Amino acid sequence: MTERGFGGKAPIVTGAGGGLGRKHALLLASRGARVVVNDIGGSIAGEGLDPGPAEAVVREIRDRGGEAVADANSVATPEGGQAIVQSALDAYGRVDIVVNNAGIVRDVPVAQIRDQTGYTVPAVPHRPVHIEHERFPVPCPKKIPGSPRKWSPS
Repeated sequence: MTERGFGGKAPIVTGAGGGLGRKHALLLASRGARVVVNDIGGSIAGEGLDPGPAEAVVREIRDRGGEAVADANSVATPEGGQAIVQSALDAYGRVDIVVNNAGIVRDVPVAQIRDQTGYTVPAVPHRPVHIEHERFPVPCPKKIPGSPRKWSPS
C-alpha cells in the first residue's frame, strides 16, 4: 500500500493534546501536513483550560522536523470554532482537513448531570463541531450529491 502524503496541507485536529487526537496530529505532520493542534487542555471531564497539552504536541511535531501551531479554543461554541479556523488561516492561509476528535466524558448517572454538564457533554463529541465551511475559503462544489445542504464558497 502506498502511503498518502499530505505535503503542504493544513489540517485542524481537535482534541489533539492527547490520545487519538495526538496520534492523528503526529501522523499528519509526519506525512508533511502543517497541523493546527487544537485542545482546550481540560481534564477528561472537560473541566479547566490549559494550553499546555496542545503546546506539548506542537513541540513534539517540531522536534521531529514538522510544522504545527497550538490552539486552545473550544469546538463547543461557534465563536470557538471560528477562532480555531482563524488560527489555521493566520498560520497557513488555508484549511484542508478537519479531524473532529474532541470529546469529554462525564462518568455520572444521567439523573445527576447538572445544566452546564448537560450542555457540554453533548456539545463536544455529539453535536456538529462549530468549524463550518463558511468560516474558511476553500473551493467546494455548489452542492454535494445526496446532501440537503447547498455548499458554496464565501
